[in-house]
Amino acid sequence: MTAVPDEGLASFIERSAAMLSDVGWPRMPARVFIALLVSDSGKLTAAELAETLQVSPAAISGAVRYLSDTQIAVRDREPGTRRDHYQASGPMWQQTMLSRQQLMKRWADALAEGIEVLGEDTPAGTRMAETLAFFRFMEAEMPSLLAKWRERRPEKSD
Repeated sequence: MTAVPDEGLASFIERSAAMLSDVGWPRMPARVFIALLVSDSGKLTAAELAETLQVSPAAISGAVRYLSDTQIAVRDREPGTRRDHYQASGPMWQQTMLSRQQLMKRWADALAEGIEVLGEDTPAGTRMAETLAFFRFMEAEMPSLLAKWRERRPEKSD
């Protein structure tokens, strides 16, 4: 896919990006991410992304920087060329879950501090303790879930 997608594909890209936006993704990185996923090659140049999404190169620049910083996409250059291309990183979902796990640990630490300040026997302390228990459960279970995924993950064909 290096040209403007047909109406059905363009609509799919927009709907999928909107769903990602609904859960907190910035809109343009979401659009770029979906465009990368639906491309046949799995990788596109900035110019191809701009053409596909009908946006300016500046919009693509900011979006790919965001996706690169969050390790959702990687920038690469084929030997002998001067053009960078971008592709969704292979273990992007695992990376995303690991980064969320680190964030949950920070939240859990903050909740534990809040419980100390408020007291476990207060209504707010009780609510925070329940939230903390959930985060600690997720923190403990995530490595096992990711290991199960690595065992189950279908082999890549490329």
